[in-house]
Amino acid sequence: VQLQASGGGLVQAGGSLRLSCAASGSVFDINDMGWYRQAPLKERELVATITSGGSTNYADSVKGRFTISRDNAKNTVYLQMNSLKPEDTAVYYCNADGNYFSDYAEPLQFESWGQGTLVTVSS
Repeated sequence: VQLQASGGGLVQAGGSLRLSCAASGSVFDINDMGWYRQAPLKERELVATITSGGSTNYADSVKGRFTISRDNAKNTVYLQMNSLKPEDTAVYYCNADGNYFSDYAEPLQFESWGQGTLVTVSS
């Protein structure tokens, strides 16, 4: 299963961006989907996650500003980012886990990462 992220770019502080990440391949089902980010010289950190049922979890640093959502019919997860700050500058990665159709009788598990999309917030 492959994840394709899009929507990054350059924005001024206080602006907004919307990231999208679509899963493709022989998807049977997807459990959790999420966004992570990695700033220069820092470790990758969780931004937000969403379960198949719609339960969400956010990093404290983005609560009230970012909203994660998903379209299960399209196997796509979104991240609406508002009131962006320079410290939000990072490469954003999407992540998903679930099961895929295989040549075997039962679906097999997968966990995939997207290729990353750069978000730059200028002051």
